[in-house]
Amino acid sequence: MNNVVILSGARTPIGAFNGSLSSFTAPQLGSIAIKEALSRGNVKPEDVSEVIMGNVLTSGVGQAPARQASLGAGIPNSVPCMTINKVCGSGLKSVMLGAQAIMVGDAEVVVAGGQESMSHAPYILEKARTGYGFGHNSLIDSMIKDGLWDVYNDYHMGNAAELCASECNISREAQDEFAMESYRRAIKSLEAGIFNDEIVQVEVPQRKGDPIIVSEDEDIRKIKFEKVPQLRPAFDKAGTVTAANASSLNDGAAALVVASEEKAAAMGAKPMAKIIAQASAAKAPR
Repeated sequence: MNNVVILSGARTPIGAFNGSLSSFTAPQLGSIAIKEALSRGNVKPEDVSEVIMGNVLTSGVGQAPARQASLGAGIPNSVPCMTINKVCGSGLKSVMLGAQAIMVGDAEVVVAGGQESMSHAPYILEKARTGYGFGHNSLIDSMIKDGLWDVYNDYHMGNAAELCASECNISREAQDEFAMESYRRAIKSLEAGIFNDEIVQVEVPQRKGDPIIVSEDEDIRKIKFEKVPQLRPAFDKAGTVTAANASSLNDGAAALVVASEEKAAAMGAKPMAKIIAQASAAKAPR
């Protein structure tokens, strides 16, 4: 078994829903992260054995999102690519699969990560292909249907969070405090420049004038702490999950360059970390 190391990594800022990065598709964001990760690791695009990128919301994105991101980053057509759809864990699973390929000798250098643009998720007009006979119909939000809806119990994942809070006795106050502390730490880290080394600035073209430079996570500073306890529950009138203590809707991408320890030494690279072990788990979605 080959030892696996992480040579470099980069991520875009996390853009708000319909925010600063909403003009980019998921593969375009992926390209930005991949290109920067390769540059930071001094890895040539032609040295990459495989590209694996997670992407859940792929409706309307176009064929082979991972390949789009790979080619956009300048990696040759000869490098195979794979897109992973594993809700909530696509990027992590991509890294796991890349590490496994290196461990068994199928690859020497793998680019692995994730990319999403929730802002670009289209609306779906069901039955449009076969036609409508009579009556009303409605548009389906693919962001919710493909990413945020439990197909087994037919409810929003926010309702699953409510069930978890109820069964585990997690109060509204505890959820609010956890969320606010997360924001406090994020703001403190942002102001201290802790995220600077991992973020690649994104240039957003404008119709007129110079591009806008996005260099920090967008949602962090939007929190209004005094309003958090006053927000109404978002999924259940008697519930505890709100827009503030639930996950936000975002756009962004991240990529790692993973390699065998032997290949890293041959390249004269200084690894950031080793991947020692990995595991997956699953349970009923409730």
